[in-house]
Amino acid sequence: MSLALAVLGGAAIAADTGPIALLNVSYDPTRELYREINDAFAKRYAAEHGRPVSIKQSHAASGSQARAVIDGLDADVVTLAVWPDVEAVAKSGLVRPDWQHRYDNGSVPFHSVVVFVVRKGNPKGIRDWGDLVKGDVSIITPNPKTSGNGKYSFLAAWGSVITRGGSEEDAGRFVAELYRRTPVLDTGARAATATFSQKGIGDVHLTFENEAHLEVNEAGGDLEIVYPKTSIRVDPPVAVVDKNVDKKGTRHAAEAYLGFLYTPEGRSIIAKHHYRPWGDNPPPPAAGTAWPTVETYTIDAIGGWQTASTKFFGEGGMFDRIYTQAAR
Repeated sequence: MSLALAVLGGAAIAADTGPIALLNVSYDPTRELYREINDAFAKRYAAEHGRPVSIKQSHAASGSQARAVIDGLDADVVTLAVWPDVEAVAKSGLVRPDWQHRYDNGSVPFHSVVVFVVRKGNPKGIRDWGDLVKGDVSIITPNPKTSGNGKYSFLAAWGSVITRGGSEEDAGRFVAELYRRTPVLDTGARAATATFSQKGIGDVHLTFENEAHLEVNEAGGDLEIVYPKTSIRVDPPVAVVDKNVDKKGTRHAAEAYLGFLYTPEGRSIIAKHHYRPWGDNPPPPAAGTAWPTVETYTIDAIGGWQTASTKFFGEGGMFDRIYTQAAR
């Protein structure tokens, strides 16, 4: 059992019964998820420990959020989209180096996958990755230099070639063609959703499964989700910002807050918002439904984050070269 899970169910702390305020600095699509998590956790924590707790949320592109915390945004916890963003906060000295080992599953409480959102009736006939570069298909996806969603969409496209036996040259050509068809590169996932669903730009939107469901539900029948045959597994990690919680005296509540994501109640809320809870027999998104089957691979299949961060997204890396070519 992780430390935070033990804290959540443990004995009441200290004699202080004053209110606790936490700040969760997260990425773009998690607004709706954490609103419900926050309400449920606050009720449970107050009941178990006799102290009221409130949680404020901050949302933007994952990379921008990591930089904001490093620059002084007083986060108690970070719940970001990709490992490099949490690791950057750790390397700044704000988070202990062992952060991945402090919660189960490498501090990843839930998963997602990259899927396609298309117009009603799927007029372009988009079923799998190869269909994205046929005819006059136009693609919306956020900028991988700033967005965790954008990074995973890039890697899903790259991996769709590599994991099927293609060469890196094949993958490079495919991804270059994909970005040649991308008229807008928003900085974050939610802005890309608005570009596609509200502004009506593009034929297909590459996004996380959870964001796709929200987008389709709000579109009132004008959009549909398509699951490709294979996709990358999205692993958004979480961490307590040690330096901040020790300064503010909020460690107990912050650790319990992230531990709540692994509890049965937390996992049910996560599933309701179409994130896939970690662990055996994950609850379904709704009664009588099942998670759509999609063959997934992890970042390790294409070199791991240490390699990908530099090779694909570093200055002068593959994305810079591909996008420069695509823009010509």
